[in-house]
Amino acid sequence: MKILLLNGSSTPIYEQIKNAIKENIVQGLVSSDEQLPSVRQLSSDLNVSILTVKKAYDALEEEGFIVIRQGLGTFVAPMNPDILKDEKQKEIETHLVTACQIAKTISLSQDELIELIQYIYQGDSYNE
Repeated sequence: MKILLLNGSSTPIYEQIKNAIKENIVQGLVSSDEQLPSVRQLSSDLNVSILTVKKAYDALEEEGFIVIRQGLGTFVAPMNPDILKDEKQKEIETHLVTACQIAKTISLSQDELIELIQYIYQGDSYNE
């Protein structure tokens, strides 16, 4: 599992941890029911406070990404398709905001942007 923290970021450390773990789960880098490091272990690995990791884990549990089993540890929750869809939709929205901003800088009309998106979505110019 990859977790990269940026000390100079305006995003709080606990949120960076939460987002990194969430991204690992959504991308399938960690699977359902896989055990995550303990709060103590992760805080030691990342060189952050135990309370910081605990706050990230609590937020992830509240959002349905992990399950904390008293005495057993912290595990990746079975992936709810609605949660996965919502996370992917947020990612699409982020990219669309960027696309709209770029389109405005070159005075691309809304209709032209929509036409471009439709063209790409239909697969005429984009291959994975």
